[in-house]
Amino acid sequence: MTTGLTIWCSEAITLATVLLFAWRHDRKSPAYLIWAIGFTVSAAGFALVAARGVVPDIWSIQIGNAVALLGESAWIAGFRLMDRRKLEWSALLPPVIWVIGVSLPWVGGNFANRVIVYDLAGAVGATLLAFAVHPADGRREPARGQLGIVFVGLACFCFGSALWMVLVSPSLEEAMIYRGYMALGYGLLIIVAIVLNGKLLMERAERRWRAISITDALTGVLNRRGLQESYEILAREGQQRPQKLAALLFDLDHFKKINDRHGHQTGDAVLTEFARIARQFVPRGGAFGRMGGEEFVAFVPIDDQSQAEALAETIRADFCRVPLLAGRTLVPATVSIGVSIMPRDGVSWDRLVSFADRALYAAKRAGRNCTIVFNEMETAKEAEAAPGVDDGELVPTLDDQIHALRRMGTIARM
Repeated sequence: MTTGLTIWCSEAITLATVLLFAWRHDRKSPAYLIWAIGFTVSAAGFALVAARGVVPDIWSIQIGNAVALLGESAWIAGFRLMDRRKLEWSALLPPVIWVIGVSLPWVGGNFANRVIVYDLAGAVGATLLAFAVHPADGRREPARGQLGIVFVGLACFCFGSALWMVLVSPSLEEAMIYRGYMALGYGLLIIVAIVLNGKLLMERAERRWRAISITDALTGVLNRRGLQESYEILAREGQQRPQKLAALLFDLDHFKKINDRHGHQTGDAVLTEFARIARQFVPRGGAFGRMGGEEFVAFVPIDDQSQAEALAETIRADFCRVPLLAGRTLVPATVSIGVSIMPRDGVSWDRLVSFADRALYAAKRAGRNCTIVFNEMETAKEAEAAPGVDDGELVPTLDDQIHALRRMGTIARM
């Protein structure tokens, strides 16, 4: 038993060292530091238990086991911090149960009863670990489910051990032999849990780097790669839900002048503010990101063209009203929007974005700070009714629509 505890102490110190280096490499992940402290504390506790006969019993029994269980509390806290959840006092239940139990006269002086109390504390700790590893936001990560099963199994293992000791009431020699086997099984389950936790951390790191690869560093919205991936998902969903897909192409008006007059820092602030405003209005089922420079795009599934028009105008009007300051100077910033609409069962990135770009060009020619909509389905109908007009040509002509736009307001259909 002493040999097993010594081996576990060396493993725990090794794991604590690895986790400490991981925390130094990534200071934004306090879970690494908490887990490192947990393994260090656990190693210290089991070292005191292994020193039975060398140090006073109060250090080896009462304090040593309490410290070992305190390490389990640190593991619970680490899982909660990993998901940015609030720490709860219940994480301290394992050492508290042990301290209260061992202070009872019929427990402190009886080895079998001490084993029962320790196993019950361990069962509570494993149960809390199973709850801590369960994601609060409902994320589905394979390693989480596997880790939760291991912790539930560990809780059942500890509770079963305590129940067996109660029912059998073994002699001191039998209890010590049995405890040795139980400690071995407990250690094996903990090792499995450590391996699965490593797998979980790898999955999280992979997801984090993937998020970085599809995110625009300045504005925090999707970059072009992220937009293309989101578009593919939206296009595939059209096979199950026969809707239309709208592309809203945004271009900040006179952005070069803003950079030249107020500086690139102000220009970056304008881009960031527009991204913040637009993202909050794009519905959950859509995608919004930065195409490059001062150009942004949103892909939104819709049932009716009026939804795309309303969304574009809401974003345009809200952005115009936001006061943007460069020092004490007010920065005038507006946006022109081109919208294209296609049925999702026949949509393509090139045509959808190309039509939106043509609509945006028309909005620029119309005086900027306005929205023009190109509806491919309605244009096709108009082309059929107007022989001699080539497929894909704007109907009516661009100049006619610009004049109509000035008469009718900010919304025009292409």
